Amino acid sequence: MKNTGLRQTVLAFICLLAISGSLSAQTKVIDLWNGKIPGAIQNDQFKQMVDTAAGWVDKTAITNPCLYYYPAPEAKATGTAVIICPGGAYWGLAIKHEGEQVAKWLNSFGVTAFVLKYRLPDDRIMENKSIGPMQDGQRAIRVVRSRAKEWGINPAKIGIMGFSAGGHLASTISTHFNEKVYEPVDSTSARPDFSILIYPVISMESGITHWGSRENLIGKNPSPERVKHFSNELQVDSVTPPAFMVHSMDDGAVSVQNSVGYAMALKQFKVPCELHLYQSGGHGYGMGRSNNTESTWPEACYRWLKSNGFGTAGEL
Repeated sequence: MKNTGLRQTVLAFICLLAISGSLSAQTKVIDLWNGKIPGAIQNDQFKQMVDTAAGWVDKTAITNPCLYYYPAPEAKATGTAVIICPGGAYWGLAIKHEGEQVAKWLNSFGVTAFVLKYRLPDDRIMENKSIGPMQDGQRAIRVVRSRAKEWGINPAKIGIMGFSAGGHLASTISTHFNEKVYEPVDSTSARPDFSILIYPVISMESGITHWGSRENLIGKNPSPERVKHFSNELQVDSVTPPAFMVHSMDDGAVSVQNSVGYAMALKQFKVPCELHLYQSGGHGYGMGRSNNTESTWPEACYRWLKSNGFGTAGEL
């Protein structure tokens, strides 16, 4: 019996190692902060937890944010790069179907991809949970831009992409890139050159927001000033980067008003924007999961990238 129990324990440990490594087995992992995370609170109860069956990284996993690096094939490389922010209501990360699969799709036409495993807001590990994800997003842009030559990337062709709550983070980086939420090591810009927002949370305003994302990021009873600050449709200006956006009219989780409001704000400031509203699809479909029209968004995005000068090679 003792040997059986020991064998089971060893097997369980091996499985845990396999799960933990599965996300990075085929790619390089880049530590964002090299152990110097701003505003971090040490909490030894937070351990790595990964559910590969569901494609989720649990919220307790992320005390050491990183980038998973997916270089474009050399023969196709265009010099464009995209940093991908998976969704998960600022509670978890759908890192498989809104991260890894997307990165491989981008690679297929010459775009280098980085999947951002960002910290999820939690008072137990952050001095200010509302800016934790923004710190990681800004840092990710600066890391990629500062190492662009090393990775064969054009520093003027670095975009950010987000799904659901990851779309809120991507739009936050697009509208708050000049906000000083940590002390940068140099003057490298944190402004993305474009954004790709897929069924994104944009607003924290009542009647529009996704309540779980709002509560996780800014708390149950945020001040009106904080609600406005993190309602990114209200933070757009003339230097906000161009956007490609996707939403389904029947999205029961994140109202289509999030995308419409952001697109109209971009229009007001004459910032290029392309918004695709689909009849159906619901929420959380990643690259697509049906034969309906919402699953055609990757082709539309490919064409948008190409027509806006972000360079593509090969075919979808």
